[in-house]
Amino acid sequence: MPAEVIEKKAVDKKAGRREAVRAFKREAILQAARKIFARDGLDGATLRAIATEAGIAVGTVYLHYPAKEALYAELLAGSLAELQKHLRDAVAKAVAHEQLMAGALAFYDFYRQRPDDLYLGLYLGQGFQPTGLTPELDRLLNGRLIQCYTVLSDAMRHIAPVEAENLRAETVSLAAATGGALMLETTGRLKILGDTGEAVVRRHVEALVQRLRGRA
Repeated sequence: MPAEVIEKKAVDKKAGRREAVRAFKREAILQAARKIFARDGLDGATLRAIATEAGIAVGTVYLHYPAKEALYAELLAGSLAELQKHLRDAVAKAVAHEQLMAGALAFYDFYRQRPDDLYLGLYLGQGFQPTGLTPELDRLLNGRLIQCYTVLSDAMRHIAPVEAENLRAETVSLAAATGGALMLETTGRLKILGDTGEAVVRRHVEALVQRLRGRA
């Protein structure tokens, strides 16, 4: 085998090892960041704390993420991508007139099973005050969230024709009802009231379907 071929294989192998190490460290950073953000919120978290949790030098974190906002955005973007897939899969398995219920319950179930993703999406480490990252990152994440809600609004069209403004209003109402059910159930308030989040979502969707058919 020619010497240059042997040398190229050695270089490629070394590069592959470097990339594997880089990917391993990146994943360690992401997992550590998820814990720190859940504990301290966006404002209280620091890259140093994340580095300590990951067991690596803070300088290594900076090599991957220039600021904590970029790290938070990657976690949230990944969560929203998984949510969108979860919604699309649920809707695809349902017959046309049941797709809205399937999508709404899938949305609820996704966050019910993954409360950390709910806190991440609502920036709850900061309580209920409005919080953002950077204008560019906010636009990116808002776009991802709108794509998720679009899955639900598209399912409404299978119930009955809906004018654009009504479609927007009903999608917002569904998002608010589902989000409220999640918050009340996560905090134990619904249990006190003798109800469940799933039941709340089902009732809202059933009423929504009646409204949509009434407009047809």
